[in-house]
Order: sequence, then C-alpha cells, then structure tokens
Amino acid sequence: MCLIHVAYIFVCLTLILYFFITYSKGKTPRRPGPKKASNIEKDPVGVYCRIRPLGAEDEECCVEMISSSTIQLHAPDGLKANRNGEYKETQYSFKKVFGINTTQMELFEDVAKPLIEDLIHCKNGLLFTYGVTGSGKTFTMTGSPGEGGLLPRCLDMLFNSIDPVQAKRFVFKPDDKNGMEIQGQVDALLERQKRDSQQSVPRTPSSRLKADPECADMISSEEACKSENVDEDCCYSVFVSYIEVYNNYIYDLLEDAPFDPIRPKPPQSKILREDQNHNMYVAGCTEVEVKSTEEAFGVFWKGQKKRRIANTQLNRESSRSHSVFTVKLAQAPLDADGDHILQDKNQVNVSQLCLVDLAGSERTSRTRAEGSRLREAGNINQSLMTLRTCMEVLRENQMCGTNKMVPYRDSKVTHLFKNYFDGEGKVRMIVCVNPKADDYDETMLVMRFAEMTQEVEVARPVDRTICALAAGRRHRNRAFRDELSRRLEEQGGPIDDPALLNQLMESIPAMPRCELVDPADDQTLPRLIDVLERRHRVRQMLAEQFNKTASTLKSMIEQFDSQLNAKEMLLHDQRSKLSEKEKFIINQRTELERLEKKSQTLEYKVDILQKTTNMYEHDKRSLQHELETREQRLQRELSERRRMEQQMHGMVTDTKLKWEKECERRVNAKQLEMQNKLWVKDEKLKQLKAIVTESSGCGSDGFPTERPEKPERPSRQRDHGTGQKRSASPSPLHTAPPVHPTHRRSHSAGGEKWVDHKPASNLDLDTVMQPIIPNAIKVSTPNEKALSKCHKYVLRHQELASDGEIETKLIKGNVFKTRGGGQAVQFTDIETLTQECPTARYSICSSTTGCDISMCVFTLKYTERKKLDKRIVCLSVCLSVSPSQKLVD
Repeated sequence: MCLIHVAYIFVCLTLILYFFITYSKGKTPRRPGPKKASNIEKDPVGVYCRIRPLGAEDEECCVEMISSSTIQLHAPDGLKANRNGEYKETQYSFKKVFGINTTQMELFEDVAKPLIEDLIHCKNGLLFTYGVTGSGKTFTMTGSPGEGGLLPRCLDMLFNSIDPVQAKRFVFKPDDKNGMEIQGQVDALLERQKRDSQQSVPRTPSSRLKADPECADMISSEEACKSENVDEDCCYSVFVSYIEVYNNYIYDLLEDAPFDPIRPKPPQSKILREDQNHNMYVAGCTEVEVKSTEEAFGVFWKGQKKRRIANTQLNRESSRSHSVFTVKLAQAPLDADGDHILQDKNQVNVSQLCLVDLAGSERTSRTRAEGSRLREAGNINQSLMTLRTCMEVLRENQMCGTNKMVPYRDSKVTHLFKNYFDGEGKVRMIVCVNPKADDYDETMLVMRFAEMTQEVEVARPVDRTICALAAGRRHRNRAFRDELSRRLEEQGGPIDDPALLNQLMESIPAMPRCELVDPADDQTLPRLIDVLERRHRVRQMLAEQFNKTASTLKSMIEQFDSQLNAKEMLLHDQRSKLSEKEKFIINQRTELERLEKKSQTLEYKVDILQKTTNMYEHDKRSLQHELETREQRLQRELSERRRMEQQMHGMVTDTKLKWEKECERRVNAKQLEMQNKLWVKDEKLKQLKAIVTESSGCGSDGFPTERPEKPERPSRQRDHGTGQKRSASPSPLHTAPPVHPTHRRSHSAGGEKWVDHKPASNLDLDTVMQPIIPNAIKVSTPNEKALSKCHKYVLRHQELASDGEIETKLIKGNVFKTRGGGQAVQFTDIETLTQECPTARYSICSSTTGCDISMCVFTLKYTERKKLDKRIVCLSVCLSVSPSQKLVD
C-alpha cells in the first residue's frame, strides 16, 4: 500500500509540474481541448442560393425560382439536346433561395446574423460565397454605398452589441501564436503612450478620423441591429485581419512593408502553422485592434485596394484571388468586484468569424485568358476542384462509414479551413447564380457541388461557461458606486474634488521666521502664535472632516455587515434547501437509473423481438417473392403451352389438309390408272375377238363386218364424280396418219448463243414442254467462262402448281460485261409452262408399218407475255397389243 501511495503522489506532482510549466509560458489557449465524444450532435452545412438579376431584359434566362427552397434550370435554346432529343430540366433544393428582389438586409437576417450571435457566445463561424465569375459574390459580401453587404453588416451588429463593454486598447494583445495575452492597466497605458510617441510604428486607424467616402453610408441607421444576449460581466476586444490566396500563395493585405522606390520588393508570402490546440492559422499575419464599425471597415477597405483584380471577357473587375477577412473576438471576465479584467489567462476565450469571397470558376475558352491570366484561372479552378474533392471525401466518410484521408493539404484554402469542417464551428455557404443562358454549363456544375455539400455534416459547437463567478458583477459595482456617491453627497461627504483639496491645503499659512534677535521684539511671537492658531484651526477642521467621514464609513460598513449577515443567513437557508433538493435529486436520479436499466432491458427485448420480426418479414418477403416467381413461371409455361398447342394444331390442320389433297390426288391417279388398265384389257379382248371373228365374219364380197362399238376411256379429271363414256373408235378407213411426238420450239431459238442453266435438282420430263435452244451451252451451275462466250441466258426453274402438277418457268436475260472485267446478267422475260389433264378424244387406226399403239395423255397450256396459246402434243404410249394397230389423236 505504501508503494501505491508513493506512486499516486508522484503522478500528482508530475501533473502539477506539467500544468505549471505549460501555463507559465504566457500562452493563451484559444479554449481547452475537450475530448471529442463519439456521440456529438452534427448539423449539415447550410447552403443558400441567391439569384442575381439579368444584365439586360432581352437576355435568355435559364434559372427559374420554383419555391422558397427550390430552383429549376432550363437548358437554353442553343444547347444540344440529350439522347432522346428532349431538353432535360433539373431541380435543386437549398436551405433557402433568395430571388432577384431580395435585399441585403433580408439576406443578412437569415444567413449572417446567427453567426454573429454565435461569435459573441464563443463559437466560431465560416461564411463563404461560391459561384461563377460575374454571379454577384463580391456584391453579396461587400455591397455598395447604400446597400452594404454581409461584411459591413456583421461588423456593425458586433460593435453595436459590445460597444458598452469594450476593453481599452492593448489590454488584449496577440501573442503571434494564434492566442491572446492580457496586460494590466499600467502596461496597456504604457503601450498606448509608446504608440503615440513613436510615429514610425504603424498606428491603429482611429475611429474619430473621417470615414473613407468609398465605404461611407454602407448601412442606414434604420437597418442597424444588435444582439441582446451580451454578457456584461466580460470585456471584449475585436481584432481583424485580411489575407488573400493568390496562385496558391498567401499574402497579407494589411502588411505595411517599407517601400523602396529604387528596388521595390514584391510582397512576401505567408505560411500556415498549427497552434497548440491543432488549429490552423497564418503565421506572421497582421492583426489590427479596432473599436468601431467605421474603423474596422476602413481597415478592410485598405486591404481591398491591394487585392488583385483584372478585366476579363466575362467580368470587368474579376477577382483573381480568394480573399479571407477574419474577425477575431477576444473576451475575458471581470473579477469578483467587477472593476478590472480577471488576470487569469485560462479564462480568456477567443472566437473568430471568417468571411471568405472565393474567386469565380471560369472557362478559358470563354474568358480568352492568356499568359498570367491563364495561370491565375488554372490555379483558381484547381483550388475549387480541391474544395469539391474534400467535400466528396467527407460525405463518403460520413455516409459510408469509411476513413479516407481528406486532401486538405492540396490547397491553401482547404488547409486553412480544415478545423471548421472537422467540427470547430458552423459553416454557411451562399451559392450565387447568374441566370443568363451563357453560364448554363458552369451553373450546372455549381449546383451539383452545392447539392453535394449539403450532405456534409459538421459537429455542432458546445456552449461553454467562461467562469464560475456570480453574474451581474459589473452592474452591482456600478450601482454600489452610484449609491456611495449619493450618500456621501447627502451627508456632506468627503471632498472628492482635488482642486478643493489643494485649495484647502494651500490655505494653511506658512511658518514665519522665529528668530529673536532683540529682547524687545514684541511682534515675532504674536505673529507666530497667530500662525499656529490658524494652522490648529485648519487641522481641527481636517480632523473633524476625517472623523465625520470615518463615522460615515463605519456606519456604512456596519450597514453592509448587517446586510452581509442577512445575505449569509439567506444563503445558509438556501444551502439547506439546496441540500434537500440535492437529496431529492439523488433519489430521483436513483429512480431514474433504475428506470433506465429497466428501459434498457425492455429495449433489448424489443430489439430481439424486432430482429425476430425482421427475420420473419424477410422470410415472408422471400417466400412471397418465390411464390410470385413460380406463379409467373407457371403462367409463362401455360401461355407457352397454349401457344405451342395452337401452333401444333395449326400445323396438324395444315398437314392434314395437305395429305388429304395428296391422298385424293393419288387415289384419283390410281383409279384412273386402274380404269386405263381395265380399258386396255377390254380393248385387247375386243381386238382379239375381232381378229378371231374377222375371218369368219367377212362376207362374200370380201369386206369385213362392222366392229362392235369401242368403250370410252375414262377421263383423268378429278372433278367428275363418274367416268365418261368411252367413244367408239373410228373405222380404219377414217384413221388419220400417226402423230409423232415432237419438241416444242421455244422463243429462245435464234441466232444468239445461249447459256442453258438447268439445275441438277430439276426433274427430267423427257420431251414434255422442253425448249429446243440451238447453239446453247448447257450447265448445271453458271460460271464466268460459259457466260463470257454467250449473249443470252435462260434458267429452268421448276415448282409445284396449285393443282399438284409440275410447273416450269424459263427465266431469260441478257449477258453483258462489267467495268471490272466480269459478266453480269440482266433478266428481261419469264415464260411459264404448265400441264393439265385433258378430256381427250381417241381414235384407233390400223397401220402396216408396225408400231406401238399411241395415245394422247397430256395437254399443254403455254402462257407467254400474258397471251394464252393452247397446243396439243400427242405422246406415244406403247401398249404392246399388236404391231399393226395404234391409237392416235
């Protein structure tokens, strides 16, 4: 146990030594570094939109204000439409949208006034304007005579609020490390005298000087406002600084560098550093203490004249740098008596408000920038791109729970404001929009960045009590002084006037010379006695006045002691009541803890039930989804089956009809064939009978008798229900000479050479309707060699006609040479050859030449160039009956 106590004492001594060394260096921390809790409340970045009026009435407008928080962008007429050929209209929402008729006062009331309230209550703030070049950012921040912007209105509200409780100059003093030191009244007085005596030291502009005409009358008296929640027990002091970020370098606009006309030196850039509280600041930046609105705005205007601006195609006074005007408010509480500032550096609190006017993003193709202007535009766009990248990474880290490194160091602007986005104050952004159609593309990019910035959350600053002293100290001290003066005056109080006191002291006569040189001198002693008596009377008067004042003070002290005793008794009673209240609070806290535990148990059970319910709901949804999927699959299968059934039914019907026709055709053909065979047999029998009976049936004159009537051969026509009656064969006396089968001479017969293209798939119909083409080269596949030797071309094409017979088409054309040396065919004519079953007439004749019986079995119908020409061709059919007879038509 002894070792534990020794170790504990050693740790305590180490901590005490550490705090003593830390705070003995004279550094004033901005505020104690509280541990950041994991459950800190966060607020999104407040993004506002302001629409400036059009430059001319005839300009095309692409921005429309839909409501107080929504705007809509219309694509201009000259812009290319999207893929669907339509112009896409997009809407964007903000915390609030300010139209073209919004005044500077209305904008200040909604956006900047809460930041001044937070600044007085020890909270930081960041307000910056963002937009395209020429969209009204500088006007919104600075304003013009009669229409002061956000910056002069912020300064005016701040000084109107703290003016009665401002500290004297040099009471607060910057320590060049982003902190503040407190000087006593004597040191502050010496500092003021030193400033007045040394003319070489740059003096703080006096508020009594005449205001600059360029910044005068920015705010009217009717629009002045102030905060009512200022702590009167504190003393305040305001410091301002003004810097610009140009080409990613930081320059101090308030620095009074000595001017050398022979060798002028360019301004030196500043660097960023981190203080002991890990806050970023500009090292060596000039901080000027100001005591009024006019003085502060005069300092701003002094730096504004040094800011870099240039003339471009889009803006006559285009800002070529990002400007940052910082208002730093230092405050410290009064002591217990309410007379002087508490000389405790731990109680000093410094809060600041940064007003940033970002340079406008621009396209070099529109500004036509060259040389240095082009480099300036590139650096401006690069810094703005880094700001967008930081916002995107912050949003991704907050929404997705990632821990990616935010690239603050890629740009001086983002590196300077790193603490604000990490949770050191409120952040507000005003998006300025120019509604003209020429800025549509740039405005779209600005809107997307603003919409994305609204999703970034910043930790809410926590209120902090400055000190534990009683409130109202300044007011009580002032009331005590007034009451004391009044009572002293009523009771003939002490002579507070130094002139009267000096007059009273001078009324005391001086001591005369007391040397007695003559015993008979009777004047020196009476004169000395008279002077002593008068001095005695003056002393008595002073003693009486002293006693009177002492008695008055004694009575007042006794009265104050009685009041103090009464206050102590009241305080004792209040403490007893407070102890009772504390006991009651402890009991309530115990009950509250019990209820909290019970609530946690119930919440745990509710969570379990909720998880179980979610599981069941998930299973239910999955089963419903599976059921719906299966039902949809079943419906698809049913519809597919019905479709297949319909398709198969159609195919079966078509096949059935086809085969019915084919069967009917085959039955008719078979029936016709059988009838023909029967008829042939009958004919054979009859002819045999006639031959047998010929010799016996001849008369005496040698002529044969009449033949019996020949039965008629059945027809092949399928539309006749019964066969035709057979006609009798003519007598041999009337028999025509036999008709030999001949070839049809085609129209293709001529003097030209032909390419006769007969595909190998064609059926060989022997001599039925086959063209005779002299000088023809017959090929089964056309080739260039055959085409080069001929002038005409014919293709034999076969297909099945509607009646089931084969139809032949002769497709003719001319062959000509092409430019490339090849051959081409231009088709000019088509001949169609069809055949059908005839209703033929038959005759039998006798011949001694010895041949088979011929019979006409086909009739050809030939159609060419829409003219019908019927020709009958007789084909011989060998019946093998008798070599002396044949059937001809």
